[in-house]
Parts: sequence; structure tokens; C-alpha cells
Amino acid sequence: MNKPLLHVTTFNIHKGFSQFNRRMMVHELRERLRQLNPDIVFLQEVQGLHLGHAENHADWPDSPQHEFLAEDVWSAAAYGRNMVYDHGHHGNAILSRFPILHAHNQDVTHLQFEKRGLLHCRIELPGGLSAHCVCAHLSLFGYSRRKQMDALADYLAREADPAEPLIIAGDFNDWRNRAGEHLARRLGLHEVFGGHHGAPVRSFPAAMPMFRLDRIYVRGFDVRRTEVHHGHPWSTISDHAALSAHLARHER
Repeated sequence: MNKPLLHVTTFNIHKGFSQFNRRMMVHELRERLRQLNPDIVFLQEVQGLHLGHAENHADWPDSPQHEFLAEDVWSAAAYGRNMVYDHGHHGNAILSRFPILHAHNQDVTHLQFEKRGLLHCRIELPGGLSAHCVCAHLSLFGYSRRKQMDALADYLAREADPAEPLIIAGDFNDWRNRAGEHLARRLGLHEVFGGHHGAPVRSFPAAMPMFRLDRIYVRGFDVRRTEVHHGHPWSTISDHAALSAHLARHER
């Protein structure tokens, strides 16, 4: 049987603040991610810059959040700036133990007040294999999500050979579970918790998950084990649960 190759985690980190922005939690977040110790981390709502937080919190990191979280553990990191405002910006990030060969942030904005991007990295895995990894945070509105999933499929059809392994993870805001069928048909993906036909796991809110918003979709991998990180202490860090999957390269 093929051996486990990858431990991947996806987490909407709520810009480093607890639910309802009650407490700044970026230091606790870093410790918790290091305890999980995944090989590749897909992060959404990553604060690249916020001048107000830097002024109001003495222990606010000097570096952008993705660099602060990756420091000394994940040797490669990429950030895709999506939402830009006078005092800063936020977006998606991918942290990796392995080299990031290429990174690109694809703009998939449909509504101008809701800027969205798909962060695509090609990552060199052990043994000379490379995988396409995409961190996604889709719209709150169903019609816009459908547009963004079409844009995602069109982009990857151009950039990734159908035979190449692919991981797409993030916050899909897809509480009606429409993404699975679409991504299976267009890109040959399946969701790690629900398989080819089942429902994704509940991940929001983190204290007692009710809605199936967060996902990990894979192609070219077998799923060995999955985990939902919710309840205490995760619910003190963000309003979303973190999801993990342990993957092995699919042998044809």
C-alpha cells in the first residue's frame, strides 16, 4: 500500500482575531498550527497589513501574518492580496515545508465590493513529484460562487495537466454543497470528508459546527485520514474550524 505523503490543513483564521473580534489570537494561532504540524497549510483571511492593529496591539507581529506564522517551520510561503483598503489588506496564503516552484494570485472578483482571489502554487513534493495547490475563499452569494468556480475550473484547465495531482482547499461558503459536483465534473476532484458523493463536514461556527463551509478537494491522492479541529481551544482562535487531511499519492 502506498505510504502517506502529505498532511494538509485548511483554516480561515479570521485575520488573527477570535469570533466577533473580541481578542487578538495570532500568537495562539501560530502555536496551534505548529502543534498540528502539517506539511502544507491553506489559510484564508490572512492580514497582510493593518496599520490600526499595529498601533493598538503592542504584540502585533512586525511581519505580515503569513510570514509570522511560517517562520522557522514552513520554509516557503506565498500570499495573495485580495481586499485592499486605506489601512491595509488581507487575502489568502499557502505555507509549505517544500519548495514553491511558482505562485500566482488569480483575480476572480465578481462583485466589486467583495474582492476575491485564488492563490495557486505549484509545490515540489518529495521524490520529484509536484502538485498544484489552490487556496480559495469564495463569495457569500451563490451566483457569484458559481461564477468563481467556473473561473477556477477554466484557469486550472489552462495551467494544470489533468494527470497532475491537485489540491484545492479553503472556505467555499457553499452551505448548499453545490461545489462538489461542479469540481468533480470539471476537474476530477473529490472532497476528502465526503468522498465522491457524500456531504462535506460541518465546520462553522467552530464552537459547535452546523454549516459545511470549509473544504479540501483532491485529485491524484488517496485519503488516509481526516480531522476536524473544533471546540476548545480552536473556537477561541477563529470562528471557523480547521480541517486536516492525510494523503497518499494515488497509484494507478
